[in-house]
Amino acid sequence: MSTSQTKKVLKEQYVPTAEFYSQIIDSLEEYSIFTVDTDLNINSWNSGATNIFQYETDEIIGKPFETIFTKEDKKAGIPQIEIDLARQTGRSTDIRWHVCRDGKTFFADGLVFPLKDEDDDIIGFVKILRDITAQKKSEDEIKKYAKELEELNAHKENVLAILSHDLRSPLAGIIQGAQYLEANFDTIKPALAKELLKEFHLATINELNMLDYLVEWTRIKYAAEAFVPTKIELVHYVQKVFDSLKETASINTINLHSEIEENCNVFADEKMLLSILQNIVSNAIKHSHNGGKITLSAKQSDDMMIIVIKDSGKGMSKEIMDKLFAPQVKSLSKAVEENKGAGIGLLLVKGFLEKNNGKIWVESEEGNGSTFYFTLPINEPDNSKDIFEETATVL
Repeated sequence: MSTSQTKKVLKEQYVPTAEFYSQIIDSLEEYSIFTVDTDLNINSWNSGATNIFQYETDEIIGKPFETIFTKEDKKAGIPQIEIDLARQTGRSTDIRWHVCRDGKTFFADGLVFPLKDEDDDIIGFVKILRDITAQKKSEDEIKKYAKELEELNAHKENVLAILSHDLRSPLAGIIQGAQYLEANFDTIKPALAKELLKEFHLATINELNMLDYLVEWTRIKYAAEAFVPTKIELVHYVQKVFDSLKETASINTINLHSEIEENCNVFADEKMLLSILQNIVSNAIKHSHNGGKITLSAKQSDDMMIIVIKDSGKGMSKEIMDKLFAPQVKSLSKAVEENKGAGIGLLLVKGFLEKNNGKIWVESEEGNGSTFYFTLPINEPDNSKDIFEETATVL
């Protein structure tokens, strides 16, 4: 028998049947492979689909194609968009979240293509996908780590800039003044000596405050073990801050008023929360007019608490607001020189809030006061969800 004859016999003898292909498809347990009819109802389901989605074949057959999609994707019309694209171009690829029988979601890489008969008419569609949640998690963790390294490097540069500029400059002034006082002690007038000592005292206090801010700010990045978030009743911590600042406020007859009710809770680190409140309220006092009022309130928005600190003070320009939470070295130095304390303090606040899964923003108008808003979670966040913050959909 010739070679060509042998090949012909083998071909006729081993022609794969529909059942053969069905067995192959059903054996691909890591891939979900199923078909839908032209009405977009599921009409076949392999064992891989059962493993991934947890639906048995008799449970899913006849159900709509959109059954496996999230509520958000259903609302956005994604199931129909996939089908329409597959109909128009011959295939539709996507990377998105899907829903299992128990309601849990997983991240999948999928493909839809039309199923045609002998006359090239579309009689349904095939959907193939695989679970890539673990891969997505690894990629996101790498991105998160890279971002943390970038932030850490920026943090290091900020600290070095502040140490070299904002701390050295005042110290140089103190040293020069002390040298002048020492060299002229016998001839200098008592009133001038007293004035110089007063300036030295104020400068050293500002220097110490700056160091305290740096220590706290650095603790955000380098002392994770000091971070102990817990359930906190907000009203008690507001009162602690009011008690510590009441003398400062009373000097300028500024009224500290709280509208926060009992059982208003947040989930945060106690020391960080106190520092956040202390910094914002202290800044509000410094920028308020005599006889002004500072009001604290809170309102719930989904799973977050929005804390509002409103003052009736000087207000700020848009230019200042744009740089408020990312000040440059020059603005930090100016804040220290003018004894405003609004430079590193707000960096500290922003860092603490981010550490506690919160954020901060401000609304203000020159001459009409400022309102600071910040958020904190009401309950302990599910960190597993943080890994998948946003997912791009590719169609």
